[in-house]
Amino acid sequence: MQRKTFLKLLAVASVASAANDRIRAGIIGSGSRGQYLMEQFKTAGAEWAAVCDVYEPNVRDALKIAPAARVYDDYRRMLENKSIDVVVIATPDHWHCQMAIDAVEAGKDVYLEKPLAHHIDEGFRLVDAVRRTKRVLQVGTQRRSFDMFVEAKRVMESGVLGEVRLVNAWWMNATPKVLSSPTLEGKLDWQRWLGPAPRRELDARRFFHWQWFSDYGGGYLASQAAHIVDAINWMMNTTYPLAVTASGRIDQQGAEWPETASMCIEHADYMAVFTLGYKAMEYSFFSDQMKQFHGSKARFDLGRESFAVYPANRDEMVLKPSQEMSRPHRFNASTAVHILNFFDCVRTRQDPHATVEQGQAASVATCMALESYRQGRRIRFDAATRRMI
Repeated sequence: MQRKTFLKLLAVASVASAANDRIRAGIIGSGSRGQYLMEQFKTAGAEWAAVCDVYEPNVRDALKIAPAARVYDDYRRMLENKSIDVVVIATPDHWHCQMAIDAVEAGKDVYLEKPLAHHIDEGFRLVDAVRRTKRVLQVGTQRRSFDMFVEAKRVMESGVLGEVRLVNAWWMNATPKVLSSPTLEGKLDWQRWLGPAPRRELDARRFFHWQWFSDYGGGYLASQAAHIVDAINWMMNTTYPLAVTASGRIDQQGAEWPETASMCIEHADYMAVFTLGYKAMEYSFFSDQMKQFHGSKARFDLGRESFAVYPANRDEMVLKPSQEMSRPHRFNASTAVHILNFFDCVRTRQDPHATVEQGQAASVATCMALESYRQGRRIRFDAATRRMI
């Protein structure tokens, strides 16, 4: 974590303690991502009051971070705890919306991991619930709090690119050849974990690799694309697409979603093409993803930790950047800043950097991509009725 971010976190925690205004948090889903967020929230000054998980080892690990937290196996009982100010949701995707709706209805503010929704209709129900209850909900698309992406937005708004009609984006890395079959290392309430998903016999592979099964997640075509699509929407000032077409192939044995895929997202003024290549070589954080905005005057390459503007110059064999920024090894700090923004909004009641509407806009596109992959055809969206066609 970069020094400035760390010092800011310490300052916020100190101020919160001095003012006796420490935020009390409860987490639903304390697996690996949940534990990472617990550490970040704790560093930012939050007090962990509650942990809710249906898998015993997850609870044990979470209590190492928050030994004084009260343990729940039913999140609804946790939401009845009046002392909890905010709820962090880091569960499988198929639980995101219902848990978030129940949380805001219970008077809690919410930090919700992406993708916001597993189905389009539930995402809109969450949008309506957040606005009706006047709660704060921050979606975990932390690029919106990363200083480099904030600067990238200024570049986009400067007009230096001219008209942008095409965005090319990709995310490359590697997945195993076969989904493993891990062994459960403690008690699991399987039926409660399934929740709204179809009933089936206990399957440890589905539990540990839920993201690759359609009942619970959308693979990387949903989870990784959620970040990329949201960033493109932000840079291009767009929300719901007109249509989406997706195709892909599954090489990872046991998975239901492709790890090599492409989606074409149509908007009124431009098209965006996102390619997922998780049967490639392994990449570092610095070079694993790219968003290229092809303007009439310049091309803008926006990576995870760097960007560069390449002005048009047909006389040059190699384009040279006129503007560039590099932030190697800084991306992880964006989550801490994103949490600080959430805390600020909990106290001021302002909208956070990643609003529920922005999260839903990205979810609409990813849900359409998944449906297009299933059906093998182009899917359109009717914004008036909030439905896919």
